Amino acid sequence: MSSKIIASGLYKVYETQTGDDVVALENVNLTIGTNEFVTLVGPSGCGKSTFLKMIASLIEPSHGTLSLDGTPLDGPSRDVGIVFQDATLLPWRNVLDNVLLPVEILSLPKEDYRPRAMDLLRLVGLTGFEHRMPNELSGGMQQRTAICRALIHNPSILLMDEPFAALDAMTREELGLELMRIWEEEKKTIVFVTHSIPEAILLADRVVVMTPRPGKIAHVIEVDLPRPRTLAMEFSEKFKSYSDDVRALIYAGRHEEPSPRST
Repeated sequence: MSSKIIASGLYKVYETQTGDDVVALENVNLTIGTNEFVTLVGPSGCGKSTFLKMIASLIEPSHGTLSLDGTPLDGPSRDVGIVFQDATLLPWRNVLDNVLLPVEILSLPKEDYRPRAMDLLRLVGLTGFEHRMPNELSGGMQQRTAICRALIHNPSILLMDEPFAALDAMTREELGLELMRIWEEEKKTIVFVTHSIPEAILLADRVVVMTPRPGKIAHVIEVDLPRPRTLAMEFSEKFKSYSDDVRALIYAGRHEEPSPRST
């Protein structure tokens, strides 16, 4: 399933309550290839989530264009699934019914999608939890359910806005590895926003580094690490070099470089 995204000359300008204009994004140009895994990193407020919401057609650009395989992205698309930082599961629906929610919203035949829902739950290790309620799940299990919900209608694009930020470090690492496995099996284009430099490098084919507001693309780094990726790669010299490059780009727009750690 094809899923090439092209952003051309994107700007986003917000008007404040006092009538002033705030430029969130400025002249963003980026092509994201079919089945590519791209991560977005940068300082808080640089427009990463704004860019993601534009791809999802949750907000409109002030200027510029976004297209999916040559068709303008100017409204909600069935080709796009999205996962937010908060799993936002409906508390009165069990795991299976939460996963099947998009099927109902899209008026698709629910029984036809039940086997896919079960397959996705198996894929993320939630077999046996189909009838549990959200308050019976850990944070990591809730996010696994949210990922299944985003994938149930088989979109070609998966947008993820800091989906693991609220989780503990071990669960975050575990879900990162899980996500890479899902990506390999499901063959999706993934755009993933994160503040974690190691996470951005470990997951991605390319890391897009953004400047402080107004958000521009400072640099795009190709990550030449073999797949499947492992956590042990984070200790390699090559991984450290990528981390140093990303960190230098992020701090380039600030007045001070971070102080080196004492040894």
